[in-house]
Amino acid sequence: MMRKKDILATISPAEASAVLNELAKDPQIRKRAEEIALAVVGDVNIDAVAEDVFYELDSIAVEDVWDNSGATRAGYVEPGEYAWQLFENALQPFEEHLERCQSLSLVKQAKHQCMGILKGIWRFEVESKSEFKDWAGDAPGENMVRLFEEWKKKSNNPKDIEEVKRFMDSLSRGKIV
Repeated sequence: MMRKKDILATISPAEASAVLNELAKDPQIRKRAEEIALAVVGDVNIDAVAEDVFYELDSIAVEDVWDNSGATRAGYVEPGEYAWQLFENALQPFEEHLERCQSLSLVKQAKHQCMGILKGIWRFEVESKSEFKDWAGDAPGENMVRLFEEWKKKSNNPKDIEEVKRFMDSLSRGKIV
């Protein structure tokens, strides 16, 4: 007798989305799907985020700067500016998750996401042996300030703002939190 294969394990992300959208038409299933989605989006661990940010930044190859800067057909691309672009591109998915947490009013998760990104950038600044870091210049420090300021604009809890300020201060003093 032939065993039926698990079709859900074989469908594409687009097909999975279509299945979920169809299931979500049932109010009870929709409520449960929203609970699961909230748990997934809201699962933010500062150290895990920091590790992922550090890894993304540390894995940027200096050869990408060398290969895509300097004289080009369209003009001249400053290597330092291109390195900044690579740095910011590496942070983008983490910042998008932060913005999503904020838009869903997941205050604690947004704060932890912000702190994780800050810690990951700080680790890159002090621990990375990557040649790319030399080209990124002030990108780590300036992006930490920018990220904090953007998070702060959407945070309306003075205690959270003070906590993140103290967190940043501890990083700048070299006290790994």
